[in-house]
Amino acid sequence: MSFSQALSGLNAQQQKLGAIGNNIANSQTVGFKSSGVQFADVFANSRVGLGTKVSAVLQNFSAGNIESTNRNLDLAIGGDGFFRFQQPSGEVGYSRNGQLTMTAEGELINAQGARIMGYQADADGRVQAGGAPVALNVPTGDLPAQQTTNLAFELNLDAGEEVPAAGFNVDNPDSYNFVTNATVYDSLGNAHSVSLYFIKTGDNAPGGNNTWEAMAYLNGQEQGPINLGFDNSGRQDGGAAEAVTFDVAGFDGTNISLTFDLDLTRATQFGNDSIVTSATQDGYTSGSLVGITIEDDGTIMRNYSNEQSLAAGQIALANFRNPEGLRPVGDNLWAATQASGQEVVGAPGTGQLGQVVASAVETSNVDMARELVDMIVAQRAYQANSQTIKTQDDILQTVINLR
Repeated sequence: MSFSQALSGLNAQQQKLGAIGNNIANSQTVGFKSSGVQFADVFANSRVGLGTKVSAVLQNFSAGNIESTNRNLDLAIGGDGFFRFQQPSGEVGYSRNGQLTMTAEGELINAQGARIMGYQADADGRVQAGGAPVALNVPTGDLPAQQTTNLAFELNLDAGEEVPAAGFNVDNPDSYNFVTNATVYDSLGNAHSVSLYFIKTGDNAPGGNNTWEAMAYLNGQEQGPINLGFDNSGRQDGGAAEAVTFDVAGFDGTNISLTFDLDLTRATQFGNDSIVTSATQDGYTSGSLVGITIEDDGTIMRNYSNEQSLAAGQIALANFRNPEGLRPVGDNLWAATQASGQEVVGAPGTGQLGQVVASAVETSNVDMARELVDMIVAQRAYQANSQTIKTQDDILQTVINLR
């Protein structure tokens, strides 16, 4: 019986050494989780046990360190959760390794060709999280031009200005009090410079009108006037937003209409210099894709040469009630099992799911010092079991030599 007991000890320690060796071998594997061996004693209606056995091999899903890589397609998870990958076979795998590359077709894949999954955005860049995750794709086409539909200014008009004596004429600086410029875009993405001229029309003394006019000017065309009225505190006492229309030349020489809302509702009249503090408009020319960035919430943003950005989708994360029940399948992936429970899928940062950390990876959680100590302990246990076999052999040899 002592032989079988010692042999069970040798087998158990050999498996423990195998687990330790696997941990050490993967100490530099991104997203790797170490494992440990649990033992149980063996009894079969006997006073003396029959040895030991390996009862379980448990994985340690504690987080590894997050290290910066300065590569925008390297991703880590700050907190709980797993990336969800669609393998080339069609099966779904889960991983803490977010080292991705983008193919010419816009697919985001890991080193084994598995595609990361999430919520795809529509053509306007809107993401509807909460549905069934799909393999994400980043469209690589150009971003079409968008015509300006709104041009808004935030500015101050000097209350100390005098009413011009001359009638308005763009070529006569004495006929207006202040001028500013902005760029707008037509439906073809052509840029046009719009000049906005401000003319004081009413006295700002107590009881005066406190009124101004704004004239929009583009390619020799005037639109306006837009009337602005201010109270004695320098605030507007009425809205100042109107639609203006200009005729601009298209590619074939025909005219196309450029109509947009000119919003001056944030204009003030204080006793300071006339100055524009903000000018915004919503048009842009066409642009080509120059790169992508990934936000903390997993949103994949496409960045274009016209300085515009548009969402392509959002990476989904999954978590389990019992992550230790996941089955390792290799290539930094795990598969769900009955022991792990059903997956809970959602957007990063929601519920108990962590956030995505871009330009970083999660290192292996293997503690090298601990593994080396465990190796020494396992080696000594193996030697002790070997000594048990040797001792039993000496006893048998003594019995055989009895006369």
